Amino acid sequence: MAEEDCRVLLVQSHVVSGYVGNKSAVFPLQVLGFEVDYINSVQFSNHTGYKCFKGQVLNADELKELFDGLKSNNINNYSYLVTGYIGSVSFLEGVLEMVKEFKKVKPDLLYVCDPVMGDRGFMYVPKELLPVYQEKIIPHADLITPNQYEAELLTGMSIKTKADAIQAMDMFHEKGVKSVVLSSCEFDSSSTLVLLGSQINGSEKKRIELEMPKLNLNFTGTGDLFTACLVAWVHKHPNDLATACEKTIATMQAVLQRTLDYAQKAAGPGNKATAAQRELRLIQSKKDIEEPSVTLKAKSL
Repeated sequence: MAEEDCRVLLVQSHVVSGYVGNKSAVFPLQVLGFEVDYINSVQFSNHTGYKCFKGQVLNADELKELFDGLKSNNINNYSYLVTGYIGSVSFLEGVLEMVKEFKKVKPDLLYVCDPVMGDRGFMYVPKELLPVYQEKIIPHADLITPNQYEAELLTGMSIKTKADAIQAMDMFHEKGVKSVVLSSCEFDSSSTLVLLGSQINGSEKKRIELEMPKLNLNFTGTGDLFTACLVAWVHKHPNDLATACEKTIATMQAVLQRTLDYAQKAAGPGNKATAAQRELRLIQSKKDIEEPSVTLKAKSL
């Protein structure tokens, strides 16, 4: 199916200024030729890394109202449903109902779940969301993109080595997930991150790893950009997870290097970059999204 015939529905956070959630995800998907609809699970002035933020949170009843509007007009036919940051149990359970209903309309819909719960040992959503992800959401997902800490939360195991990560990915497969990508793992090296992926095609299982340099700056919105790019490249290379991940990482590295260069220049020598200076340079990276220059290659495991 051509990209222009694909409809993608994104359900995640939104900010007026800056790039996280839907602001990170809509642009790359549109640039790569996809029709994109989106629901904002929250609408904030800016991301929470600033000194303050203001805004609104969509509740489960309001989500259902939007969903009912799509259904009533027969415009609920999607090729992909992608979920990211969700802050309440009732909203997450509402998303599950959407997944079930959408799959009735289009049985080959792919549900892509980025289980945004935390990072580096810190959980930034209510702990009540974890069992909902574990027991209800993950078994309905076709592709998941947790980071290392989120994979630990979801599997209940400690992931310290590559072997641990492989075991965790197999646990997700056992729950019914066809494709798993652990977006950023830290093992022995402090200077590199490792992407690990596993995909089941029929009776065949393929696993990959891709090592990348770790950049010396904290970025926000990277997971949302990663998942959006991955969805696009998985669609274009449906049975080739290695190529999809290579192109996704090529875009990520280009965007993050451009952001790092800009932040350091804007902050000046010896100064720490502000949250505003660290916003992803997404629009400036349009060519890197359209035609990623692959220099880091995936290896089979």
